[in-house]
Amino acid sequence: MTKRPVLVVLFDDVQSLDVTGPVEVFAGAGRAGRGAYPIRTASLDGGPVRTQSGLRLLPDGTLAQAAAVGPPHTLLVPGGEGTRRPDPRLVDWLRENAPRAERLVSVCTGALLLAEAGLLDGHRATTHWVACDHLARCYPEVDVDPDPIFVRDGRLATSAGVTAGIDLALALVEEDLGRDTALTVARHLVVFLRRPGNQAQFSAQLAAQTARREPLRDLQQWITEHPDADLSVEALAARARLSPRHFARAFQAETGTTPGRYVDRVRIEHARRLLEETADGVQEVARAAGYGTPEAMRRAFVKTLESTPAEYRRRFHAPVGTAR
Repeated sequence: MTKRPVLVVLFDDVQSLDVTGPVEVFAGAGRAGRGAYPIRTASLDGGPVRTQSGLRLLPDGTLAQAAAVGPPHTLLVPGGEGTRRPDPRLVDWLRENAPRAERLVSVCTGALLLAEAGLLDGHRATTHWVACDHLARCYPEVDVDPDPIFVRDGRLATSAGVTAGIDLALALVEEDLGRDTALTVARHLVVFLRRPGNQAQFSAQLAAQTARREPLRDLQQWITEHPDADLSVEALAARARLSPRHFARAFQAETGTTPGRYVDRVRIEHARRLLEETADGVQEVARAAGYGTPEAMRRAFVKTLESTPAEYRRRFHAPVGTAR
């Protein structure tokens, strides 16, 4: 069995779940794969670090000692409040040693540390949605994609906030050891294996702001519950008892998105859920999600997910009764 050592960088005010989530995935895969992932944690001085929640973590040693052992297969950099004002020595260590790792991974705002070290320049990356604007503004050489839960760009892998690190780690295990091992780990942790990297960080309702006015807020909920209805601007405006022009302006002002984009996102989420969780045919799914025809749904999937509905189902469908 090929060994793929994992080195996890620790620092004060780290987000504990950014550390423990991926570590549990790699540790579980290591047990299933007979020690495939030896895991080591390290901080600058080797002393305990306090997470942003107050939890104390004890590293295995110093970063200098870890570097002396040799480059890891996977270097994992978690996020947390400590990435906002990082120790310059940590950034210098990353700049010097991260390029030697076969695979460089950041979780949540760990991407800020990689960006500060110049390791994301010219690469596509993501981070927690709260920090995406900051990452793009402060590091213009980075191609920031705020939407996916994780992004792969060659040897570089970055994930969105907190639990997205688990999704990314599962994807890496699947790449290394195969789907069966990754599924075994996912079942043990009682999480889903099938969340794709290009899945949005938020559902349509969370991605959009909640409208302040009750009629629009109620309408947002009604749209998510009736994706197969007539959701044209005219029909929605009539339901909100506003003129189409007034409705479109008010909806965008209060939610931050247009009615059309909101409807598009609701429908594709509904279609994906049906493809993942039911055995309904593509035509039934297209009708239930409001697309009308399989071709219209196919175009929406290719545009948004770069995948056809059939391809999406083959990859992410969970057979009824499958344990997770």
